[in-house]
Amino acid sequence: RAVLRKAAALEYKIQRRALRKEDFINYIQYEINLLELIKKRRARIGYSFKKDEIENSILHRVHSLFNRATGKWKEDVQLWLSHVAFCKQWNAKHQLSKVFSSMLAIHPNKPALWIMAAKWEMETQLSSESARHLFLRALRFHPDCPKLYQEYFRMELMHAEKQRKEKKEFEQAKMDLGEFNYSEEILNGEMARIIYRDAAQKIKGVEFHLAVLSIAKLFDFTQDLQKEILERHGVFSLQTKYADDPLTWDYMARRELELGSLQSTEHTTKQMKVSEMTQREERCCAVFEEAVRAVPTEDLWKCYIAFCLERYNRKTNSEELKQKRLERTLSVFNKAHESSLLPEALYKQWLQLLLESNLFEKATEVAEAATKRFSLSVETWQMRLQVLIQLKSDDVTQCFEDAVKHVKSKGTLPLWTLWVEWSEGTNSKEDTQALYQRSLHATTPAESVTMKQKYLDWTYRNGGYKKVRRVFTSLCENRPFSLDFFRKMIQIEKEQESCKMLHLREYYERALREFGSTDSDLWLDYIKEELSHPQGKPENCGSIHWRAMKMLQGDLVEDFVSKYTLLQTGHL
Repeated sequence: RAVLRKAAALEYKIQRRALRKEDFINYIQYEINLLELIKKRRARIGYSFKKDEIENSILHRVHSLFNRATGKWKEDVQLWLSHVAFCKQWNAKHQLSKVFSSMLAIHPNKPALWIMAAKWEMETQLSSESARHLFLRALRFHPDCPKLYQEYFRMELMHAEKQRKEKKEFEQAKMDLGEFNYSEEILNGEMARIIYRDAAQKIKGVEFHLAVLSIAKLFDFTQDLQKEILERHGVFSLQTKYADDPLTWDYMARRELELGSLQSTEHTTKQMKVSEMTQREERCCAVFEEAVRAVPTEDLWKCYIAFCLERYNRKTNSEELKQKRLERTLSVFNKAHESSLLPEALYKQWLQLLLESNLFEKATEVAEAATKRFSLSVETWQMRLQVLIQLKSDDVTQCFEDAVKHVKSKGTLPLWTLWVEWSEGTNSKEDTQALYQRSLHATTPAESVTMKQKYLDWTYRNGGYKKVRRVFTSLCENRPFSLDFFRKMIQIEKEQESCKMLHLREYYERALREFGSTDSDLWLDYIKEELSHPQGKPENCGSIHWRAMKMLQGDLVEDFVSKYTLLQTGHL
């Protein structure tokens, strides 16, 4: 009966003249939850009576709801993807095929959806022909999309690998291959080669060619294909055609790691392995050094530093190798900084590395240099201040003063928050209070909302109830406010032994003047307070309810009425 009652209520909502997407989503979610519950209960008690009749009717209803919703709100891709996920979860293959067809007809401009559909055909339906057909259709809509070509390239190589395994198994079983047609060209990845050649004519830039090469390396039968990619847009061509692209140099440098020693590794010692790895990494760095001389750009230094950090973060049992990696990384950071080409975001990683290595003096110098170069950046000043606070420096206060002097008032909230938090644990109460009051004038009105709340909380913790009442009254003289600001004061009042309803009414009335039209819960809390407080007046609830109905906007009225009804029946 409860299920029928709930389902009927949800059904009524989707039969309205003015349909809402939320009603369909709630109905679908309820039915899916019901399906999951039935599945769990059947598994627990081992009961499968009328399984097809019950589950299939719910599944059919969910599909019908999804179809109605996607028909009404065709542009909502998330709704389509939810239907796809539901079909996959309940193995509705036939229905999923229809969903993909409808979705791609309406959203042919989204390559990711074509890739998803083709991947499902290839991996779940095991139909390479259907996947190929989808990719070809997608390329008609997106002839210059690198991602589509990459995935199409990958799919053809996966198909070739699958056929090679089948043929090998048949040969091992000594079966006659007469009725099976395994083309040598397909087995060798010729289809993928054609796709690459076609894409290479349309897509410019080294990124695509390197991505295709990395896909080809995943398959052990693509040596000739890899060679063609390298010769066509490979190492020698990269140096001339894409010499200014950081990805070119990044690939060339990292390639040195793969070109290891060709000698037998059977009798190599640990020291020999460390020595060989050191040599490989030095060869990589030599390429990067050549690159930053030829193309001195921020992006190239970023690639160089990313490589050094990757090698440093790799686990190794050799302390000698780890130390060399650390020295190399710190040296590269320093060179990039001296060239004035170190990106702002990387200063933080440099400082972390210096602090971990106990190079505190150098960390202080780097932080100061960063704020000189990026003097308008809040994040950079915040980073420098955190370093000084961590090192318990005497220059913290002066640094804060310099920061707020250089940075514009908009966006300085993190600096003031950090300053008052540091002051709470370091300075006197008078200094901290003065700082809080200064922050309210220094920040923008929107940001001062957060500072008011923090000021209120700190005053209560350090000055008690009477002082926080005075501060609250003074803060109420200047808008804007946050709802949490008023709720904090209400909470403080309720924590007092002699909690006065008169004060609570004052706080609720102030809050309702600001948020009474947008928050139904505030009205309900006010009503609850009048009903439960020893000094409350239940006769006031009617007038509060009437005011709420007048002030609340839109759907909030309905939400308030339903919750108020539950409150009257004792269920809230």
